[in-house]
Amino acid sequence: MMPTGDRLLSLTVTLLGFLGPSAIGLTPRVSFPMGSPGRRLTRFGGADVGNATTLLLGDGGDTLYVGARDAVLALDVGHQDAMVLRNKLDWRPSEKDLEQCSMKGKKMTDCPNFIRVLLFLNATHIYACGTFAFSPRCIYINSETLTVSLKPDEGRGRCPYDPYQRNTAIVVDGELYTGTVADYRGNWPLISRHLSEGSRVDLKLDDTLGWLEDPTFISSSFIPDEGKIYFFFSEVGREYDFIDKFIVSRVSQVCTSDVGGQRTLQRRWTTFAKAQLLCQAPGELPYNVVQDIDSLPPAEGAPADDTLFYGIFTSQWSVNSGLSAVCAFSLSAIKSAFSGGYKVLNRDTLQWSTRVQERVANPGECGLHNASDNALRYVKENFLADDSVRPAGGGLTLVSAEHRYTHLAVQRVRAADGAEYAVLFLLTESGYLHKAVLLQSGAHVVEEVQVFRQPQRVKSLKLSAAKGLIYVGTSEGVVRVPVANCSFYWTCAHCVLARDPFCGWDAARRACVGVSAAPLGQDVAGGNVEKACQNVALMHTARFGTNNLPAAPCPAGEPVPVSLHEVVRLPCPAASRLSRQSWERPNSRLSPELYLHLDDGSLSFVATPATLGHYLCLSAENGFRQAVAVYHVKQKSGPPPARPDGPESASAAAGQPGPDLTLWMVKAAPGEAAFRDGDPQTSARTPSYLKELVTVSVLLALCLGALTLLLLYVLKQRWRSRTAPQQVAAESDRRTPVEREALRGGPAQGERNGHVQGALSNGHLPNTPI
Repeated sequence: MMPTGDRLLSLTVTLLGFLGPSAIGLTPRVSFPMGSPGRRLTRFGGADVGNATTLLLGDGGDTLYVGARDAVLALDVGHQDAMVLRNKLDWRPSEKDLEQCSMKGKKMTDCPNFIRVLLFLNATHIYACGTFAFSPRCIYINSETLTVSLKPDEGRGRCPYDPYQRNTAIVVDGELYTGTVADYRGNWPLISRHLSEGSRVDLKLDDTLGWLEDPTFISSSFIPDEGKIYFFFSEVGREYDFIDKFIVSRVSQVCTSDVGGQRTLQRRWTTFAKAQLLCQAPGELPYNVVQDIDSLPPAEGAPADDTLFYGIFTSQWSVNSGLSAVCAFSLSAIKSAFSGGYKVLNRDTLQWSTRVQERVANPGECGLHNASDNALRYVKENFLADDSVRPAGGGLTLVSAEHRYTHLAVQRVRAADGAEYAVLFLLTESGYLHKAVLLQSGAHVVEEVQVFRQPQRVKSLKLSAAKGLIYVGTSEGVVRVPVANCSFYWTCAHCVLARDPFCGWDAARRACVGVSAAPLGQDVAGGNVEKACQNVALMHTARFGTNNLPAAPCPAGEPVPVSLHEVVRLPCPAASRLSRQSWERPNSRLSPELYLHLDDGSLSFVATPATLGHYLCLSAENGFRQAVAVYHVKQKSGPPPARPDGPESASAAAGQPGPDLTLWMVKAAPGEAAFRDGDPQTSARTPSYLKELVTVSVLLALCLGALTLLLLYVLKQRWRSRTAPQQVAAESDRRTPVEREALRGGPAQGERNGHVQGALSNGHLPNTPI
């Protein structure tokens, strides 16, 4: 029968499945596509360099060691504009090794040597391990000459066989602590210690009770004050037996002082314990699959318990599919989980439960190697903490529905006012690097930088806080990205609105620069431009001649010559992706009947005498407005008709140029509009079509007159054609039949009269007086 607690949890999960996630939009304020001149990147790669799986920064940050395919590289990264290859160690399998790998049924593309462990063993040597054609090996490398110093070691338990399996490794006091799989098929997971000397022995997990259940190792971190190493991974949660293959995220711990038990747990960990990481918002399903973890050390003078572990989590639930969440876990919360109660495994039913039992020992406590066999058997069977580790702040640090994050790095930055902020560098699957600063109001994404065009498998992300650089290892090589880009912001307002703790406005140099000891204009928490920029604070009253405020001279603006009745479109560039554009005219308002505001922020209208003049494009962000474009629309054939157009008319008549565009920065006051309804200038600017109406009327009258004359002419011609035959008929009616026959000239008349020829000889008609 299912325990009561599990039944309640099952019901809770079922009910939560109907709830939607509270994902918020994380819109980067500025975006830099590939090749953008505003964000310069440095790349290193080549035909024989690929799969930069592991990255290791040397002391001082001037050398970057790269574990690539079949090679270990030493790059000189001290140059600002280039990464130069200093040394290269070829370390590739032989033809025989590749042939054996192929005979095992593996693809030849997976048989090269992929470097999966690259760590400083001491001040002079690097310890490296590679997959080596599905037969892991490890070598000692001289960090100066990049040559192999000792005979290679077998890499089993130190490096995975498969290049696609994730692993983690860390070196503490010359000893190697790893989390990986120790068999060819990947079914034997281990957390182990190697390279121990003297009285110390190599240790590994006791696998008789399934301390690990098909884990995927993510990262590891050493806390010197605790003397413990913490491993982060995800695995199948056997305690939730009512859900098949339910994935949970874990944190486990081992003590570096552990040497195993004397009889029980010989050469096995006596301090191993694990707990669940619960990245979950109240009332929602958890994000249960961890993708990456990075640690943030405590601030100077703060205790080690303030150490934070930031992680990227995804969910196996369909309701949260495609979402990425970031949670932070404090070291004090992890310690609290390990110091509480532990679950008990029923060997008959293989089910976990929580019950009160006699506590013989404290699992996870350092120094248990000297404990009794009874105490060691107790910690051997009780290694799963009953309490889960909940995120700092009680909820998610951020969650995104638009971007799926894969890797992260975190850094603590001190702003110009002395306040400290955590800055996350998040890499997306689509190839963008996001820089997000964590504020009280939530995460603010300062910028995004496109690192590579096509989505590809990212191997590693390395942050050099001392040099202010981020290194991204990909299948094509290495990309270097500066953490700050202060010179991109060309005004104090842009510098402050960025809310970048790395940048501040230097009034003396009139430039946005990196934070230093000098006083700088900066407001990371609020982004208040008027507060941070003294020269802007006096300009918030600048208006285009409103009723209660003095009119400010209009900038000259970019000339836009147009023809009357032409469709005009004025673009309005956005100051950032968080800004909103608007348009204004001097002493007038833009009527929606005449002007069309397009989706891209531009303004469209028909050029008429009433629409000629100046137009100001404003960008509003965080309560602050600034001019981003000024246009002067004028007629091509000549100067525009004289009309009241505000103070710019006087300036133009005097031949004086307007003020600089950067001075037109206005702060939006609540409930206040730049132009008011009922302005006397507004009615004067109402479009008038009287001239056009008169012209059309005259033309219509002329056309009607012409048509009338044409109609009269046609009627007259028709009258003439009809009246002429009627007059001839009337005259012939008055003639005698003989005269009519004579006019017709017929021969029958002469025959009938006989004297026709004589009558005609005198040249006169009969009966006609001479």
